[in-house]
Amino acid sequence: MTNETIHHIAATCPINPQQPKSDQKRRRVGSIVQDFSLNTSTHGIPGIARSETIPNRIFWIVSSLIFSGIMIYFVTQSIRAYFEYPTQTSVTVILEWPQVFPAVTVCNYSPLRYDRFIGPFLNYTNALNLTNTTDTSNFTIQQALHIQDFLIYKLNRNESLTDMFYSLDSMMMSCVYNGMSCTSANFTWFLSPNFGLCYTFNALMKTTGQTGLKYNAENGYSGLLEMRFYIHQHQYVPYLSNGVGMVALVHDNAQLPLIELAAMQLAPGKHHKLGYAKKINTFLPAPYTTCNDKLNLGMQAMFNEYHDTDYGYSLYLCYAACIQAYTYTKCGCGQPYRWNSRSIVLPNTNKTINIPLCDFKNRCYVDAATEIMNTKSIWTAFCPDCTQECTYNDFIIKSSSLLAPPKFLLNGIKQFVESSKVPLPTNWSTTWTSEIESSFVSLEVVYETTRTDISSQQATITPVDVISNVGGHTGLWIGISFLSLMEIAEMLFRLIRSQFHRFRRAKEVTVESPETNIYL
Repeated sequence: MTNETIHHIAATCPINPQQPKSDQKRRRVGSIVQDFSLNTSTHGIPGIARSETIPNRIFWIVSSLIFSGIMIYFVTQSIRAYFEYPTQTSVTVILEWPQVFPAVTVCNYSPLRYDRFIGPFLNYTNALNLTNTTDTSNFTIQQALHIQDFLIYKLNRNESLTDMFYSLDSMMMSCVYNGMSCTSANFTWFLSPNFGLCYTFNALMKTTGQTGLKYNAENGYSGLLEMRFYIHQHQYVPYLSNGVGMVALVHDNAQLPLIELAAMQLAPGKHHKLGYAKKINTFLPAPYTTCNDKLNLGMQAMFNEYHDTDYGYSLYLCYAACIQAYTYTKCGCGQPYRWNSRSIVLPNTNKTINIPLCDFKNRCYVDAATEIMNTKSIWTAFCPDCTQECTYNDFIIKSSSLLAPPKFLLNGIKQFVESSKVPLPTNWSTTWTSEIESSFVSLEVVYETTRTDISSQQATITPVDVISNVGGHTGLWIGISFLSLMEIAEMLFRLIRSQFHRFRRAKEVTVESPETNIYL
């Protein structure tokens, strides 16, 4: 055959040497997909691959799409339910022994001692021409209207009020903890706008920490604090208090005592027993709740008024600090009932500001408190950190009382009163028995049980639950499992590898033979 004949055949019937190889590759890809479709454990796909008629194939395609849609719906609902972060509360009981004895705060129900108060008060009212008298024996209701203004005046001048209040030594006749004597040195103090000087036993202190706390198992006892007080009710300032007695609060060692809100009132002439049981409450952190245990700068400034105590975060105190800051911004002074909030930190600053307290006649502080508590934007700006505590301890109290004092204690009480350096009633020599009965208060705080209730918040749906729910729905509706996913991964790997080899061989052929060769 001549060369002209060969070239004529090649021109008339061109042959592409790559064409058979391309068809082979397409068949290779198809075989991989078909092999997967026939052998996968996922329901529906094998039915489509095995179908020999169009109606049968349509049936399996429609069925697969319907059940895939149902599966997607339930899987989506399961995932959405998890991201709603639902919770539940579980209650457990543990035996806690030994246990830290709680803090106990006590105050005289009436804050002011008349003998220490009346002189400076008359100087104040006379200087302002509110009164014109030097009579210290008679006190009228009109004079009582100026008491709060007088106290604010003294505080704004940074003058001490402690001399006008009842000292612990003048009230406490005896203190015994677990058979061991305790004194005023075992108490820390703070000022209350309602009760004057208040005293806390067994508070957590920065200087001593946990090692300075008393435990209920000390000295072989099981936790018993016994105190006797004489409240000097004849020294109560008229029209200032609604009753006679003391107030007490059993609280956590690291919790600032909210004595104005939660105190128990103790009537005189009785021996009071407060039996306590401990309860621990815990909440989940974000994203389940917005709880918080961190002190902001405003609360830290407030706690400086509590004399080296190491108190923790409190929602109520956070409110008090931010409302006081807003009141100062609005009025140039703070709420007059917040004696221990005279140091504030404004939002977006770290500087402590000492502020004056508003006069009671200046109603700006009332309007400011109303505004911040009812305006979300202001509340968010001044109180962003004020959320529920993540952990707090409650003490469930059971109270009971008996008449007191017994007759054999009367002479000892009489000696204490006469040596207390508090002026006696004018008719003390004849009425001292009745005076003791109207001023004697006995308090016993006792540990009742080793059981501690723990209420803890737990996630209703955990990540494991989500995986289980998703796996259950995918397996139920279309039969997908983790092994099914591995089958898909294997198919993809085989397809990628096939394509890679195809491109590599195509490149090699192009490099070796750029022109078409025909072999006969």
